[in-house]
Amino acid sequence: MNVEIIRKICLKFPATTEDIKWGADLVFSVGDKMFCATSFEQPFKCSFKVPDDAFDEWSAKEGFIPAPYLARAKWVLVSNEARLPKEEWQALLKQSYNLVVRKLTKKQRSLLQI
Repeated sequence: MNVEIIRKICLKFPATTEDIKWGADLVFSVGDKMFCATSFEQPFKCSFKVPDDAFDEWSAKEGFIPAPYLARAKWVLVSNEARLPKEEWQALLKQSYNLVVRKLTKKQRSLLQI
């Protein structure tokens, strides 16, 4: 897994935007709400939102930790990309996207056509 593969996965989701935040992180958002952040710097790291009831389970897995600054919003950080096959990456990033979309207002979803 690398930044370019994460980018290809995330940009397939409707109304996704990307920008650089904090100097070296590529951030993917929908409706101005982040759903994934990854660093250009090595070693590879990627953070994303997980369901509230699964946060403790994901945080306890090898290669995962609560995401710094975002753990209170139930985000995890993957520090070992080899822990997940590409298909699971796709599912987890889509889940994160969907969790964020659900929090958008009806008006926001309508304007974004999602």
